[in-house]
Amino acid sequence: MQVVELVKQYPAVQAVSGISFSVPTGSCFGLLGPNGAGKTTTVEIMEGILQPTSGSVLYNGRPLDSEFRQLAGVQFQSTALQDFLTVEENLRFFRRLYRTGLSVDQLCDLCSLHEFRRQNANLLSGGQRQRLLLAIALVNDPQILFLDEPTTGLDPQARRNFWEQVERIKAQGKTIVLTTHYMEEAYRLCDEIIIVDHGRIIAQGSPRSLLSEHYNDVVIQLPKWDVPDGLPELPWNIIEGVDQIEIVADDADVAIRWLVARNVPLRHMTLRARSLEDLFLELTGRELRA
Repeated sequence: MQVVELVKQYPAVQAVSGISFSVPTGSCFGLLGPNGAGKTTTVEIMEGILQPTSGSVLYNGRPLDSEFRQLAGVQFQSTALQDFLTVEENLRFFRRLYRTGLSVDQLCDLCSLHEFRRQNANLLSGGQRQRLLLAIALVNDPQILFLDEPTTGLDPQARRNFWEQVERIKAQGKTIVLTTHYMEEAYRLCDEIIIVDHGRIIAQGSPRSLLSEHYNDVVIQLPKWDVPDGLPELPWNIIEGVDQIEIVADDADVAIRWLVARNVPLRHMTLRARSLEDLFLELTGRELRA
């Protein structure tokens, strides 16, 4: 899929400002950005839901058309289910909207639904409901699958279970376009990401290559109560939070020896590598977006 000079203008704001990128076939491609950055508008144009002001989206070299809708699957942030139909009945209902696709048994196998396939949709847990919505997005056996913040609101166990489902789908060679606010999710699932802000792409590449391009340091985390008052000014960048400080050092050994020499207790110290969250905050800022 190719996105070419995409622009979306609303009366009061330009949501997307001439962005271009390609989604490689068979990859998981992530779109990240703060609220209001333009990523949801971009994805809705890619799905064929919105029309751009200018620019184009091509799939297999062709503009999006009715045939594309038969080839694409979408898991929206929110989908209205028939609450008093069972999981199996919901799948049959959505399957009838397409000419071809997967059987209910195949969908239950792929998304681990057999255990509760005869349960009403209104009785599902959050994780079970997301697995059903994923199965609905797959009813037509799509070539390209759009996942719009699919794990929002899930507990860590349900989120990781969902990731495993997505990895199994990706292993079948399907192309996946993912939007998410979870940086760990993007790092684990995506082959390539773009970070969008104010309608423009501000970073693009694989998660690992972006981190190696921007960082050659580590982060030492210490609770504030372990850092004595009157400590001499640290010779490294400091990020101060409510309860902890983060020391950004290019050499962890030197920084730790410096702290030990000044009797800073290290029993609660955490040492971590740079993450996508660090990069995201550095590029888009730390202020709260509406």
